[in-house]
Amino acid sequence: MPTRTSDAEWHGNLRQGRGHMRFGGGAYDGEYTWASRFSDGGGTNPEELIASAHAGCYSMALSADLEAAGFKPEIVRTSAEVHLDMVDNVPTITLIELTVGAKVPGIDNARFQEIAAGTKLGCPVSRALGAVKITLDATLEG
Repeated sequence: MPTRTSDAEWHGNLRQGRGHMRFGGGAYDGEYTWASRFSDGGGTNPEELIASAHAGCYSMALSADLEAAGFKPEIVRTSAEVHLDMVDNVPTITLIELTVGAKVPGIDNARFQEIAAGTKLGCPVSRALGAVKITLDATLEG
């Protein structure tokens, strides 16, 4: 399996400095600042990138798990909310809330919930973030 890379640089002090992040594959190349991370400034931040990675990984993993269980998902939509809170005066990711909706013909809600919960534990990004509490709200679309 391939190894993925990204890189970042930071210039200056924390509050007035500026940073730049770039995905190794070139899909993202942009700036980040203290304000984009801890306030409402423009640009992105590491937590937003983690949210994107988690939502993308979970959607793919759920699709694979549904197929492995004999179902053919038409669409899986996932959003992730990453909470950054102060813990002992240190910024800490304390919670990731996954919200997923999927259209899967022929599955009942109980089976869907079972597979969705298993995917939350098995998704590679969930596994990488194992120290963070991750919640899931899964909705089977009619």
